[in-house]
Amino acid sequence: MWGGIIGLIIQLISGALGGNIAGAAVKQYDLGTVGNSIAGVIGGGVGAQIIGALLGGGSGGDMAAAGGLDIGSIIGQIASGGVGGGILMVIVGLIKQAIGGQRVA
Repeated sequence: MWGGIIGLIIQLISGALGGNIAGAAVKQYDLGTVGNSIAGVIGGGVGAQIIGALLGGGSGGDMAAAGGLDIGSIIGQIASGGVGGGILMVIVGLIKQAIGGQRVA
């Protein structure tokens, strides 16, 4: 895992923030605060793990022994979690809108 349990917590929190920021930025796909947070948490965890695997984050032996948390990996986890959360929130919003769940504004 990219940064262990602390890294996962960072990814989930930044995913929830990313989902809410994306919901505020793209109002037509907004799922509400709770919906944005749930989609963001899932997207943050999954997205950060995918990005971490693609970039090879946390695979070094020295980093694993030290817990895998340096400032670079923390910034990477925050960024990838936030982006993953925002992307999944928009995807869920698109699906919701496509099946006719669009709210009246």
